[in-house]
Amino acid sequence: MNFEQLLQQRILHNSVQNLLWCLGILLFGLLLKRLISQLLSRFLFRLVKKESEDLPVNYFLQLLRRPVELFITLLFLYTAFSFLRFPPEWQLAPISQFGLRRVLLRLYQVGMIFTITWIILRFVDFFALVFTRRAERTESALSFQLIPFMKEVAKVFIVLCTVFIVLGVIFNLDVGSIVAGLGIGGLAVALAGKESLENLFASFTIFLDRPFTVGEVVQVGSISGKVEKVGFRSTRIRTMDKSTLTIPNKMMIDQPLDNLSQRRFRRASYQLCLTYDTPIPMMRSICEEVREAISEKELTRAEPPIVHFTDFGESSLNITVIYFVETADWLEFTKIKEDINYRIIEIVARHGAQFAFPTRTLHLEEVEKSFLVREK
Repeated sequence: MNFEQLLQQRILHNSVQNLLWCLGILLFGLLLKRLISQLLSRFLFRLVKKESEDLPVNYFLQLLRRPVELFITLLFLYTAFSFLRFPPEWQLAPISQFGLRRVLLRLYQVGMIFTITWIILRFVDFFALVFTRRAERTESALSFQLIPFMKEVAKVFIVLCTVFIVLGVIFNLDVGSIVAGLGIGGLAVALAGKESLENLFASFTIFLDRPFTVGEVVQVGSISGKVEKVGFRSTRIRTMDKSTLTIPNKMMIDQPLDNLSQRRFRRASYQLCLTYDTPIPMMRSICEEVREAISEKELTRAEPPIVHFTDFGESSLNITVIYFVETADWLEFTKIKEDINYRIIEIVARHGAQFAFPTRTLHLEEVEKSFLVREK
């Protein structure tokens, strides 16, 4: 038996030659899929290179590596198994009828469509990063907030389109009837996902009304922090202690919201409590010097400070101190407040006055009288 006769030998009604072709194509695909994937990805990168904002090609290749490798693997699988035939003894139904052939073909078609969808989604990620870099140059807070939201909207739209394509093209279903059926069952879906829909509509309210943007510091109820992301369902906030809180969007618009970043001033308000033996001239002098110390700061000159003797406390004479610092930065405000506090301590100490602390004076007249009676 020569080599040509050996190739024509049949195993399960498939010639050895066809089996070798199938095995060779599979091995070729497995060994070279990484190389072919990089070449194809580099070709795709050339199509978007002008819009890439100098992003490195390695980042683009890393995004597309897995979906493109899966796409190439499916192509090689189809090409390899196209050389093989099912044995007639299996009596499989033709592709036009329901059976194993049709199921395998439909699975392959679904796999190819979802692989292409995966590649398109990675392109969405790439362009989202491109627009983010452009927003960094313009320093537009609205762009930082809008880009992640639009990326999620685009992904949801692409996935829904893919599902309808699979149902309509591959499974030959009436997509119009399906959409109409969804309209009939829409009420039940809306009731089941009431909270999710409320959060979705709240996200549109945030984008239209713009009570805050990404990067601003807000306070919602007892929660305060920097807004990092506004999504479909929730808003992500980085708190002052560096933890991350995820708050439903409905809560962001239902509760009173204080946008701390839009403050022009920050207010400091407290009381100086001096002892009751402080002379009046000394009180007046302390108040005047505290006013001057506050006014010396450049960021406290926009509004005149309020420093007045206002209350008789239980154990102190209270001087109310109120002033405004022209800054939205909490750290800068704290530093200026600290400097003023040190100056106040120096002023009080220089005048020889003392800060009061809670004290009680007990008069024991009846006790003293009883001792006097016993001594007599």
